[in-house]
Amino acid sequence: MDIYFQDPSDIPLPPEEVRIRELRAEPLPDQRRVRIYLEITPFQQKPNCEIKVFTAAGSLATSLSIIESIDPKMEFTVHLKGEQPAGEYFVSLEVYYFEEQQSTQDPNNEPEGEAHQLPERVKPVDQRQIPFTIASLQDHE
Repeated sequence: MDIYFQDPSDIPLPPEEVRIRELRAEPLPDQRRVRIYLEITPFQQKPNCEIKVFTAAGSLATSLSIIESIDPKMEFTVHLKGEQPAGEYFVSLEVYYFEEQQSTQDPNNEPEGEAHQLPERVKPVDQRQIPFTIASLQDHE
């Protein structure tokens, strides 16, 4: 029996061609959390994603980093900062890759307890912003 987990006509793309297909934000009934759905095109190399949620005034309400995603379809629940979040917000999504590094050091010979540094980010391959609204508690009463 053959099982396919993705559409066989959906060909994995090289990093520079990876694009965002869908980005949605759905506030949950408690008004403190937001479910974020995202889908990107199939990929040959694992991409990274940076998700940030901002208030209408531009303050950061929450953020999430995904390093080397293994699935083009993702769903996350984020918690918003603040006592009673309400009003207009927007989600910013950036899909990017790290620069290839030529390592001259043997990774098995790194000093014990030394922090590992991530490689430099390169220019995003795609980015998108979408708005969403969280109703105030008075709107639900």
